[in-house]
Amino acid sequence: MRPLFLAFLLALTVPGAAAEKRSTPGITDNEIKIGQTMPYSGPLSAYSAIGKAELAYFTMINEQGGINGRKINLISLDDGYNPAKTVEQIRRLVEQDEVAFIFQSLGSVTNAAIQKYLNDRKIPQLFLADGTSRWDDSQHFPWTMPWQPSYRTEGHIDAAYVLKNKPDAKIGVLYQNETGGKDYIQGLREGLGDRANAMIVSELPYEITDSTVDTYIVRLKASGADTFFDITTPKFAAQAIRKAYEIGWHPLHFLDFVSSSVAATLEPAGLDKSIGIFSVAILKDPANPQWQDDPAMKEWLAWMNQYFPQGDKRDGANVYAYLVAQTLVQVLKQCGEDLTRDNIMRQAGDLHDLKLPLLLPGITINTSRTDYRPIKQMQPMRFDGKRWELLGELISE
Repeated sequence: MRPLFLAFLLALTVPGAAAEKRSTPGITDNEIKIGQTMPYSGPLSAYSAIGKAELAYFTMINEQGGINGRKINLISLDDGYNPAKTVEQIRRLVEQDEVAFIFQSLGSVTNAAIQKYLNDRKIPQLFLADGTSRWDDSQHFPWTMPWQPSYRTEGHIDAAYVLKNKPDAKIGVLYQNETGGKDYIQGLREGLGDRANAMIVSELPYEITDSTVDTYIVRLKASGADTFFDITTPKFAAQAIRKAYEIGWHPLHFLDFVSSSVAATLEPAGLDKSIGIFSVAILKDPANPQWQDDPAMKEWLAWMNQYFPQGDKRDGANVYAYLVAQTLVQVLKQCGEDLTRDNIMRQAGDLHDLKLPLLLPGITINTSRTDYRPIKQMQPMRFDGKRWELLGELISE
């Protein structure tokens, strides 16, 4: 009688446990439904390529059978880089579309507007597309995780380069008047140390609603700055490069990582006007002939031709999107059949030496439950008029 009784209990409990796993919103036997917001319109629409490329990547994954038989259904909505619209769209994704989690929503103020809402509901805000250091707070916001290196780290790296190569620099900074831009300045000042106040002669914030940054460039030249930290997005970065060239201002020019795309920034600005600009890199640049025979780049180009032929094959944003999507696929594979929100977040925080072939050699992805920044290495580079030349070695946080 005892074995029969145990079998009866198992018959009652096992289906219930399975039903509990399946009860995660957005998860069925055939589907993993996820959501994101992207600036398909508005001042940051240059980044819309990221969302489009991620949709294309998951199309490929689904054609290959999905993740353990489940297709990834990414619902990608336009927020125009407007935090109020972001809140509206995220609430729709969570409360109406019932997605399992939010993936790669873009921006600092936009993600800040939804962070508490998602954390209060224990919904993963996973691999968001922004470098602000506020996302590295697993203690207070355990459901939020970024992907790329922080702007603060980038500021440290740029400061170290200036101190070594131009210690008497007079620095002018143009930055977006949001947490990301301020984060970079904090990192720059920390990197310069007690010399920061003497070296920085001008800090000018611009608003995302500005039509142009031309007047700021004129003011920075007038300040006497001979070193320019250009912490802007692609549209404004291209304007800054052109205007500096037009007025005959030729400072040592540093461009932030998120605007370093040849296709999205340097070509619109003018390649001849971009010679000598410095930046940092984490991924192989598709516009650089250095990688034309690289197996991973060939694979990526074949994917672009088949799944995203309308995308710009010279735009690093499409490599970036491919890499982040690959990271998510790894997390979902690690989850196995346990696709609860808690386990999805647990697996995202359990990545060890993950090597993705389109990352620069030596860069690996690592996370833990107390370390929510997957990538912590970058490499300096300089534009020679045709391509980015990598300089020196990887620099780590």
